[in-house]
Amino acid sequence: MAENLRSGDAQGTSTETTGSIHDERQTSEQSADLPGSTDDSLNSYQKRHRSTPPWVWIVAVIAAVAIAAGGVFAYRHANSSSSVAETSQSISIGLKLAPTNLDIRNEAGAALDQVLIGNVYEGLVARNSENAVVPALAKSWTISKDAKTYTFTLHAGERFSNGDALDSKDVVWSLNSLIDNDYVNAQALANVESVSADGTTTVVLKLKAPDAALLWNLTGRAGLVLDEEAHYDAKTQAIGSGPYLVDSFKQNESLTLKANPRYWGSHQAKTHTVVLRYITDDNAAINALKSNNVQVLAPITANLSSSVSNDGDVVVKAGNDTDKFVLAFNSTGPKTADKRVRQAIRYAIDNKALISSRGGADELLGGPIPSLDPGYEDLTKLYPFNQNKAKELLSEAGYSTSKPLKLDFEYANIYGTEIGDQLRSQLKAVGIDLNVKVVEFSAWLNDVYTNKNYDLSLVDHNESHDFNAWANPEYYFNYDNKQVQELYAKAVSSTSDAAYESYLKQAARLVSEDAPADWLFNYRVTTAYRKSVTGFPLNLNQSLLPLWNVQNKA
Repeated sequence: MAENLRSGDAQGTSTETTGSIHDERQTSEQSADLPGSTDDSLNSYQKRHRSTPPWVWIVAVIAAVAIAAGGVFAYRHANSSSSVAETSQSISIGLKLAPTNLDIRNEAGAALDQVLIGNVYEGLVARNSENAVVPALAKSWTISKDAKTYTFTLHAGERFSNGDALDSKDVVWSLNSLIDNDYVNAQALANVESVSADGTTTVVLKLKAPDAALLWNLTGRAGLVLDEEAHYDAKTQAIGSGPYLVDSFKQNESLTLKANPRYWGSHQAKTHTVVLRYITDDNAAINALKSNNVQVLAPITANLSSSVSNDGDVVVKAGNDTDKFVLAFNSTGPKTADKRVRQAIRYAIDNKALISSRGGADELLGGPIPSLDPGYEDLTKLYPFNQNKAKELLSEAGYSTSKPLKLDFEYANIYGTEIGDQLRSQLKAVGIDLNVKVVEFSAWLNDVYTNKNYDLSLVDHNESHDFNAWANPEYYFNYDNKQVQELYAKAVSSTSDAAYESYLKQAARLVSEDAPADWLFNYRVTTAYRKSVTGFPLNLNQSLLPLWNVQNKA
């Protein structure tokens, strides 16, 4: 994964790092600098506060819908005609999070990235299901020895869905206009000094300083290539170069995609029509799947999956994701500034019990970097569940079960009350009296995020490549470790993938040892689908949902 972060094929012994022509594209975007949010109010907040470090939320829930329509006109693509003849030409997919509109340059939110990037819009590079950078519109790239010049080579014959040719001038215009107009995710190109074309298929990016995250950032909105000459209503329409077109968009109801007849690449759509339906009611979504009115639910909460898993025609599987349920301890709080207190809380939390209560699909996470991100290391053994150790540390800090430590735990109501109750019960056993305050999101923004007036708080940080939050002492964690900040700076400015990952790994271990938070679990997205469905992505599908390979062989 780290090698692909900076190159398509690692060729570390040469003077340049060179990309390859794997063309195994899948997409989606999350920038460490400005991720989209799954919460509309948060989206709006982020848009108003561009300088604010990003984070996003995900309420693990259900979703889905899908309806097999059928009977669409014959659609021919690169696959064998016999296979196509046996496969429905329409599938409906139920999703939970609906985009407000389709304006990918001005509207924040992971829901928009999820459905448009890689399906309708394409970027210079993309991500695969393992969160690694792969070629997309650029079939290859080279990186200069000083890591300040990136040269991309485009495929020949690329076209937009309106028939316009796509060449290097479109790339230059797209990236420059993103920067000049400060569109969503423009910060991802903050280190870019210039973007220029060299002929019709070569694009050169020159950087002010090395930026190890640049390629990954280009897999998202920052790297999208749009048609300067196209005229359309970006809120309800889209003109891109991907395997699908936007056929119709009904806010909070559905988005219908149809195969792009002018698609230029190797990811021709295998299903002509894909209907993405937005269902917020969990029971309605499950009933739709049971009645075969839908073929896919993505996601379905693990606790509810048992209601469909006994159906012999339904498959339930969990995929990896980058969501980190972070129980933050205010590092400058009057009580939590004491490292012994923070460590005691970590020892007192039974993470396995929390995961089990949620259905068992999630994974343990002992530090700030999930397994799909560079710099990951299994740190779960640093603070194993140990109530005696927790009591010892609390005793050293002057607390006991007879003289409990009183702490406030404030979090937004989108996460429900159960997790607060569980933590209160677990911490009480070691002598911590937790005052749980479940509040409106706006109140949380004011109290915790803005004013940092809290002891403990909970957020699902679902962004990928977001370690920067732990290197920012101004972030709501109030975590200030100069060594971590130096390591992160070295990581970002490193000129090799190995160095980048090594610095991140060192920094992540330091953070976990300092215990400014407990990473309750790494959320894994659970998907339910009819057995007749193939090619539906399981990993990362709440932010990365390539649909070209999806089929319903009903």
